[in-house]
Amino acid sequence: MPYDFTNRADRRSAGAYKWDDMLKRDPSVPEDVIPLSVADMELSNPPEVLEALHTLLDEGPLGYTGPTDAFYEACISWQRRRHEWSPEREWIALSPGVVPAFHNAVRILSEPGDGIIVQPPVYYPFRSAIERNGRTVVDNPLVLDEDGYHIDFAGLERLAADPNNKALLLCSPHNPVGRVWGADELRRLVDICLANDVFIVSDEIHDDLIMPGHHHTTIANVLAADELPRVMICTAPSKTFNLAGVQCSVIYIPDEGVRESFVAEFDKLACGNSLNIFAYRACTAAYTRCEGWLDELIGLIWHNYTALRDMFEQELPGVRVLPLEGTYLMWADFGCWGLADEELEAFMQREARLFLDEGHIFGAGGSGFERFNLACPTADIVAAGERLVAAARAHGLA
Repeated sequence: MPYDFTNRADRRSAGAYKWDDMLKRDPSVPEDVIPLSVADMELSNPPEVLEALHTLLDEGPLGYTGPTDAFYEACISWQRRRHEWSPEREWIALSPGVVPAFHNAVRILSEPGDGIIVQPPVYYPFRSAIERNGRTVVDNPLVLDEDGYHIDFAGLERLAADPNNKALLLCSPHNPVGRVWGADELRRLVDICLANDVFIVSDEIHDDLIMPGHHHTTIANVLAADELPRVMICTAPSKTFNLAGVQCSVIYIPDEGVRESFVAEFDKLACGNSLNIFAYRACTAAYTRCEGWLDELIGLIWHNYTALRDMFEQELPGVRVLPLEGTYLMWADFGCWGLADEELEAFMQREARLFLDEGHIFGAGGSGFERFNLACPTADIVAAGERLVAAARAHGLA
């Protein structure tokens, strides 16, 4: 069935993080400007999820609730259908989000002062999960060349050989650069980490948002059975179906000891291995009834990407838009403009009325870049691009 991706809800007074941040920065921002920063969608949720939640409210009561057989089967069958692997039910641990899972993983896999390897520019909560828990961020920056981004395997091998570095936080697909790592790349990464006893925490939250012509390989599918205990795979329906607010993440941890430590660490915080009643129902509905909605969403994201990329190529010579293989986030290099990071941010907000995630917040290699959230109606993406082109022309940048 066709879904409506042309309308968006008014989130100005709804407590939405990115809207509140935009209005704090510029209370006078026009009504037709939307923020393109934080990675949630300016689109309605799948109607099948909303129907399931309405049914839950009609049925009641909203008491203490745990995961059902239907919930577990929905999670496992989704991975089987969409990603061609079959995790075991007992591998599942639950978390209100992948970011809490990062923090939890860092604490159980290392001691204060130990190193955790990341590959910037990368999702900035990786760094905060390491630093806030008293560990050391160890950067192995991605390599950017004329073909796009690549893993620096020589650098990774050198860093993994240091016994002080206990784990790697892997972003797969990679946010913000949009790479979908191939099976060969993942296998080479695994070989390096396993040879040096470096545990892999694989953030696969964007695994469903894969653009035409590309295929996501879960890291589990490049591992032999006896290698699975050295990974943790973080998934969630939140990015896929715009469900971040219901706080549901499904973490696959094959090793029993690591899984027990993960759950015990959450128990120390009185979180426990449980979610809220809405999370279970929304996740189950999304994973069992919403594949058609997702397929149409991917078409919208790809259309928005190509529209903005083509506009930039025609109107903003020198600005480089990186290929989008996965996620709904476009990564663009404005280094040709010669603006310092604070100048670029000021230009985007004051002149173009664009509220983005600035490249420098993603760490090494992010300076001069901007991340555009494409998960919104096409009309809003086109309007944003047109504002940027007009501002660039007015200031002699195009």
